[in-house]
Amino acid sequence: MAGNLYVVAAPSGAGKTTLVCLLLESEPEVRLSISFTTRDPRPGEENGREYNFVDPQTFSAMIERQDFLEWAEVHGNFYGTSKQWIADQLAAGADVLLEIDWQGAQQVRALFPDAIGIFILPPSMDELTRRLTGRGTDSSEVIARRLAAAQAEMRHVREFDYVIINDQLTQALDDLRAVVRASRLSLGAQRARHAALFARLI
Repeated sequence: MAGNLYVVAAPSGAGKTTLVCLLLESEPEVRLSISFTTRDPRPGEENGREYNFVDPQTFSAMIERQDFLEWAEVHGNFYGTSKQWIADQLAAGADVLLEIDWQGAQQVRALFPDAIGIFILPPSMDELTRRLTGRGTDSSEVIARRLAAAQAEMRHVREFDYVIINDQLTQALDDLRAVVRASRLSLGAQRARHAALFARLI
């Protein structure tokens, strides 16, 4: 594939979405894959921007057609990534970022072994609790479930290539941008993007 595929995962509340949004603003060459989901939109979210919102029946039909590169059930809702869209973008030389969970990351690596895995960690459980509580969108029961799930999710950090600890947002963003930029300079990436040059020089 000519483009790089970045897989970014994190427990809820680690700041993954904020970091990804800031990365996309500063690195316009990176394109975000918009996942399909069965969960209800949150206030301010729009269909086709944050997610493609579909009902469970539509999602099930897409599974049957094998439309998804990966899909998973998270907190009672389903999330999936369009297989064809990813393949088309990579073939055209675009860098694509998937903002998914560890289950989805495992499925992606099975089909794209060269995918670059990045895991975002919070600086502590206390800070993670503060962030989840500060959202003001979830009940105490939901927050408790998310914290328990976060501890289980963080055990999968060893499956990723890079780990960024999101303590200070500015530093975490610099770290994320460094991973993206360095990966573009790998031998495989440069040979794919500049095949004609390599043929002339080497």
